[in-house]
Amino acid sequence: MSITEKILRERFVIDTSIFTNPETYSILGDTPREAFLRFLDHARKLKEAEFFMPPSVYNELLHFIGEDLPPDTELIVKLRPPRKYDIRVSGAFLYELIDEIRERINKGLRVAETAVREITEKPDEESIISKLREKYRQALREGIIDSKEDLEIVLLAMELDTAIITIDYGVRRWSEKLGIRLINPRSFFLLLNTLK
Repeated sequence: MSITEKILRERFVIDTSIFTNPETYSILGDTPREAFLRFLDHARKLKEAEFFMPPSVYNELLHFIGEDLPPDTELIVKLRPPRKYDIRVSGAFLYELIDEIRERINKGLRVAETAVREITEKPDEESIISKLREKYRQALREGIIDSKEDLEIVLLAMELDTAIITIDYGVRRWSEKLGIRLINPRSFFLLLNTLK
């Protein structure tokens, strides 16, 4: 069995990011909607592969691609929330997550303090606020699970013991910590494009 055949018989949890980030969606289409519709076309041919998405992530995706989708969409991409109250997560994972959140809050505070000092020195409000927002976002959100949707992707993949297809750095980073298999979305989409 070839690697292509093996991969196309697997189960995957898919993330919105693969259809909204131009780095990945452009492999399948010119817009997020076009890429998702092309993905559905390919997925229909994959009789043994299974694709899952938490409902919260699906709702997030609909915000970007619209709700007018083919009637079989939810048969191809199975909507499944993780069983939040049944999943066991390592205490070490929780300690590490809390430590990282605290560290990021402290970084955010330092970013805000710097912005306050800058505004008293040179009152160019708009550029300082813009810079503050970007630095604050970097300090608090990059590389961490920063939404319930991200957490649900990780928990569902743990529950189903399946791979995640995402470009989100935080989801990828924390999935690695938990030993969850990751599939590179660019490679996966390029592979889909080779299918007849």
